[in-house]
Amino acid sequence: MTDDDRQKPGSNAELEQEIRRNRRFTERDVIARLAGPGAMKGASPVSRLEQAETEIGTWLGRHLADTAGVLRVVLHRHLRGSELLLDNLDKPLTALAGYCQHVLSSDHLLHEVVREADVEWGQRMGERPHFEKTGSPHHPDDPYTIESVRRVMTEAVRELANS
Repeated sequence: MTDDDRQKPGSNAELEQEIRRNRRFTERDVIARLAGPGAMKGASPVSRLEQAETEIGTWLGRHLADTAGVLRVVLHRHLRGSELLLDNLDKPLTALAGYCQHVLSSDHLLHEVVREADVEWGQRMGERPHFEKTGSPHHPDDPYTIESVRRVMTEAVRELANS
């Protein structure tokens, strides 16, 4: 063994100590240290809630007929951390179907979802949103009308029921 080989372990240990001294520990690091080695063995480091929210987002991205992509963001936002989702963590798509059915059963809620989608669309596009007015024809450039959103959400409920 050469002198260089003997110095490497000490150098590595010193380097590791230097790195640890300058590192800021997160809450996650503290919990992991308290739990001890192997505490997460076999478990996912992602919470069940995050997994459920991700499953909903993935489903919406793949299955929702939404060319502008705003309605899926609005629906996902409404479900994140909702009581409906928390009650269905093992079946997040059931929560999604339930939420869509709830919105479709209430004209007021449907109007609110459409209005929120219009606002979000306007912000993303840097344009003034086209709000639908009762009794007036919708603007031809409005991507989110009451009827179009009702149709998309009804189709989503049908597809979720078949999956």
